[in-house]
Amino acid sequence: MRYFKNNSDYMAVDAGQENIIEPSWVEVTKEQVDAEIAEAQQAKFDALSYSEKRMDEYPSIGDQLDALFHAGVFPADMAAAIQAVKDKYPKAES
Repeated sequence: MRYFKNNSDYMAVDAGQENIIEPSWVEVTKEQVDAEIAEAQQAKFDALSYSEKRMDEYPSIGDQLDALFHAGVFPADMAAAIQAVKDKYPKAES
């Protein structure tokens, strides 16, 4: 397989398909393609705010709320409402 680049676009072609490559495309190595893609992904990540970076790391809101429920930190009326739903739809036995 051969790799070509034109601006920020990449194309991989099998042997015998080189005729589809326009003269403006430059041949590059797979390592160059991988390095440039990794660099672009890192730059995109670095541009995120701290809250965007944290978002994927936190447990889901549902998991957080369930932990609080089980820790007993909800007011009695909220705990009763949550327990009613849990009782109505119990977890399936695995």
